[in-house]
Amino acid sequence: MLTFRPNPKIGAHIRFEHKVAVSPLELRWLPRTMDDESAEIELLEQNLNKTHQISQRMISILTNFDSRLVKLEKSILPLYAATQKLNHRSHNIDRALLKIDEVASSHEGIAEEEGLILRGPQAGQLEIYIDTLARLNAAIAFKSSDEDSREKARLVETGVKKLTQLYTKIVAEGSSGSPPIAGLDFIPATFPPALHAHLKPLVAFLRSLPLPSTHPSHPAGQVILATLREAQRGYADMRGTWNRKSIETHAKRVVDRAETLDGVIAGKELGTWVENLLRIADIEYSLLTSLAPLTMPAILASTYDTLLSPLLTLFTDTLSSLTAIIKRSLHKYTFHALATYAALSASQSRWETLMMRRGDGRRDTNELRDGLNTVRSVCLRTFPEFLADLKLAATGPGKGGELGVSLTDFTVSTVKYLDRIPEVQDAVGAALLALGDGNWKMGEGKQVKAQKPPTIEVTEKVVLQHYTFDIVNTMISSLTTLSRTQRRGAFGSIFLLNNISYPYSRLVLKPTHPGLTEFVTKPTADALASAFRTAKAGYFDANFSPLMQALSEDREKEKVGSSAWKAATKEKFTRFYDLLEEVGDRHRIAKVLEEEEDGKKAIAEEAVKLVVPSLQRFIQRQRDKEFSKNPQKYIKSSSEEVETQIRTFYR
Repeated sequence: MLTFRPNPKIGAHIRFEHKVAVSPLELRWLPRTMDDESAEIELLEQNLNKTHQISQRMISILTNFDSRLVKLEKSILPLYAATQKLNHRSHNIDRALLKIDEVASSHEGIAEEEGLILRGPQAGQLEIYIDTLARLNAAIAFKSSDEDSREKARLVETGVKKLTQLYTKIVAEGSSGSPPIAGLDFIPATFPPALHAHLKPLVAFLRSLPLPSTHPSHPAGQVILATLREAQRGYADMRGTWNRKSIETHAKRVVDRAETLDGVIAGKELGTWVENLLRIADIEYSLLTSLAPLTMPAILASTYDTLLSPLLTLFTDTLSSLTAIIKRSLHKYTFHALATYAALSASQSRWETLMMRRGDGRRDTNELRDGLNTVRSVCLRTFPEFLADLKLAATGPGKGGELGVSLTDFTVSTVKYLDRIPEVQDAVGAALLALGDGNWKMGEGKQVKAQKPPTIEVTEKVVLQHYTFDIVNTMISSLTTLSRTQRRGAFGSIFLLNNISYPYSRLVLKPTHPGLTEFVTKPTADALASAFRTAKAGYFDANFSPLMQALSEDREKEKVGSSAWKAATKEKFTRFYDLLEEVGDRHRIAKVLEEEEDGKKAIAEEAVKLVVPSLQRFIQRQRDKEFSKNPQKYIKSSSEEVETQIRTFYR
């Protein structure tokens, strides 16, 4: 076993103890081995001493080197501080040189940009022009001096003016030439799509320009705003004039055709024209919001008002011309007025919606409402004047003379008037309600008394029914008065029958318009039925009563069979046939119900039933009493022949 312990004798603090268990055979080798190991230990101690010496020398060298480094650092530190100052000064010099270069290049760039801007946007170079102005605006906003900003602001002002000139030129190109024509049909003059696409980037840039409201400190803000305002006013003027030109021909056509067209059709033409005008106004507002450089609500509303001004002036002039035609002959153009009122009323809601876009300052201005009031005042005049004309017809030129038996003008016009009312019923009802129930009687020259509170609500329908009743009664009264002015009552009775039957059949029996049933009420129908019965009774009385009287028995005369009785009977037959021939002659001259086949058949049946049975009885009685040896001499026609003859009166 080997163990190592420190050995104080050799100074290496190592003690080597070697305990070995050996056998007697090995014991002879032990002295030699110990000597070798001792020699090795001694050699080791020598090497250790050398190493220690070397370490001491290295420590000394390093200590000396450290002291030298400290001395070197103290020597270099002032030089380092001086070098730092030189570096800082060098950096400042570099920055100053860079700034000088920037200023020099800026002046060169301004000169180049000024030439580009003064030339204006060239074909195909709009984006370059816009980019240049955008850079100038950015330079003004972020880093330019006052003097430099003023110079760039001047260039921006010039550039904006050049761009607005291009804007105006393109708008003028899209608002010139001849409007589209498609015969009688209206085609709105739309803005060319190609020009619209060309304007979009330009408008987008103009809208991005600095204004006093968005960039208060921008030196060119006020000039830019004034320039854009002027361009926008020019846009409104050009588009307004162009749109008036596109619709002016149709307006002239409406006025020119008004005197020759039916009133309702003329009113519908005006309504169509107004709708086309509103259609243009709507399209132009959409276009304005797309192409206006300034989109602030107040400025946009003012521009729209300027744009609409030519169209509204044309509307006012057209309506004034049409109203002047109506006023020239109110009786003739009654339905022109009513149909015009209906057409304008139908467009009122849409008109007000569109015109509100002109802004709050124009809220109280409404050209259509003013025109509507004018037309309504004309319509209100027509109702009392129509009744007054019917009343005056009874004292017309025919008084005391022969009117004939044909239909009077006012009978036909009254039926036509009532027949046309359903086509403009809403307008008539509204106007009558505005006039007041019964106030149309003022045309008779009487003061209408204040009415008691109505028991039912007075609606447009109710007031129209009352007005119709008054028209019918006034017409009947005038016809009755005229029939009594005839010197020959028989002709007067035919006249009255013809003129009463005409409205009775067309308003009551077989209404010519399905809407008539709404305002030809039972009182009105009863008034016409009563007048017809009275006229028919008067007709039979005036034309066939003498025939019946000729066949009547006179019991106070001579005794039957006497010569005086026979002479009287012969006279009755003679008178009957003479009167029958006279009635026939009258009916050949004065046709009864000439345009009413059903009415003629009914009258013929009643005439036959009135005359023929009485004639049959009279002939039979007189033959039995042998009033003559040759009865056929006096009985010129049999009852069957008389019936046939009577029926021929109505063919």
